[in-house]
Amino acid sequence: MTRHAVVTGASSGIGAATARSLAATGFHVFCAARRTERVTALAAEIGGTAVTCDVTDPASVTALAEVVGERLDVLVNNAGGAFGAATVAESDPDDWRRMYEVNVIGLVQVTRALLPALLAADDGAGIICNVGSTAGRIAYEGGGGYTVAKHGTQVVTETLRLELWDQPVRVTEVAPGMVRTDEFALTRFDGDAEKAAAVYAGVAEPLVAEDVADAITWMVTRPRHVNIDELVLRPRAQASQFKVHRAH
Repeated sequence: MTRHAVVTGASSGIGAATARSLAATGFHVFCAARRTERVTALAAEIGGTAVTCDVTDPASVTALAEVVGERLDVLVNNAGGAFGAATVAESDPDDWRRMYEVNVIGLVQVTRALLPALLAADDGAGIICNVGSTAGRIAYEGGGGYTVAKHGTQVVTETLRLELWDQPVRVTEVAPGMVRTDEFALTRFDGDAEKAAAVYAGVAEPLVAEDVADAITWMVTRPRHVNIDELVLRPRAQASQFKVHRAH
């Protein structure tokens, strides 16, 4: 029987790479994201199903669950993002709300909607993989709203694992460090290409979306008795949020 996976935020970056990786491993992938045109093209490419979905909209999430149906093997809660890099004193509370809504509330809504289908997975092998961040483990200047949101992702993951301990579903988190994608930094800096490029300046080999997708695929294809609670990955050049080797 074909295994089914849902990937949210599948229109670009880590989400799109994960959808491709899971499809290559034999999954039928439900590619969920707000941008219909992009997920439609991706689904056509990999033989999956496109679902237009805004994870912050309850009605949209309900529609996603209806498309998925009664059985699901893998849920990758990837939809998220960072908006702004101002100090706490100068930050816009609306940016914080947006980050919390997509990185935490959206994740919770999708998980709640799809949990019954995950519990019905064949042989009790259902698994949730939440895409967190090293920002969910350490604070840094200018990252207040994002670190708060990604700490939230981590705590939701830990709480779910405790609450579902006796149920046939595993709960995992992947926490990448510096990943260079086409859109993440551009979105964070409101389209300012110069600021976005500065994030990766001098770093010879930051992670790319395919690196994280490869890690996610490995995590969700472990034997059903194996749970990778959390997997932190960074490029070799990044020892921590504050220590990055840059060749100038």
